[in-house]
Amino acid sequence: MAATYTTSVFQPGIFNNKIVFCTGGAGTICRRQVEALVILGANAVIVGRRMEVTEKVAAEIQQLRKGAKVIGLGVDVRDYKALQRAVARTVEDFGKIDYVICGAAGNFLADFKHLSSNAFKAVVEIDLLGSFNTVKAAQDQLIQNKGNVIFISATLHYYGVPFQSHVGAAKAGIDALSNALAVELGPFGVRFNCIAPGPIDGTEGMSRLLPKEMLEMARKSVPLQRFGTVDDIAHATVFLFSPASSFITGATIVVDGAAWHTGQRINLPYPESILHSDELDFTRQNKSKL
Repeated sequence: MAATYTTSVFQPGIFNNKIVFCTGGAGTICRRQVEALVILGANAVIVGRRMEVTEKVAAEIQQLRKGAKVIGLGVDVRDYKALQRAVARTVEDFGKIDYVICGAAGNFLADFKHLSSNAFKAVVEIDLLGSFNTVKAAQDQLIQNKGNVIFISATLHYYGVPFQSHVGAAKAGIDALSNALAVELGPFGVRFNCIAPGPIDGTEGMSRLLPKEMLEMARKSVPLQRFGTVDDIAHATVFLFSPASSFITGATIVVDGAAWHTGQRINLPYPESILHSDELDFTRQNKSKL
């Protein structure tokens, strides 16, 4: 991944004196979102379950702009009290929170027959409950500062996607949560939007969900004939946090090259992959995920 973020569209310094709080900030997509904001003037706190990794990523992001300050904290978004402490630490160090990115997520391939109740619960708790917990913990700061929230969603619930019932259900809940909060907290000046990434190259999600032998087939099914990049998500993030989107709330920005319109699934043969799921390696490997 490139260590810089350059664009001819966004003005340097547009996020000076802004503070961003990001869950899942050590992941490939959320890391790039935070990098873009920091390079354009913001300071940040990123949280993740693996403290050492999160602290290392925070230190690397901090190097992208002279004078930047980025803190990494070990937090599981399923733990509301831990998020409260992380928010308090952010306010103690930076004085406020302006922007929140809810990006912590879990995913793996599993057909319903092999998906355990615990695995389903874990994904819903990380994705949906974790998003709720994050906004709830930061709500006072968001209201006080007329803040702005971005949820990382998906397109998996726009149609039936096999092997993704757990994530589709969780992301559908995130969309509903965003819409409701846009209405409830809009009068306080707080905005809520979702970004729904499609197939983004070089991410952990792509490596988990798309077998290597099917990459070319998947790329050709995207109308723009390419996979997305983490910069594509970063661009959308900068736009939604910038004054250019000041009247946009309760919206979902799909960044997928129109892939979902072609009915892109997981590029496994259907219905054969469902009927013979006992023979697929990934169903055995993912039984105990999360």
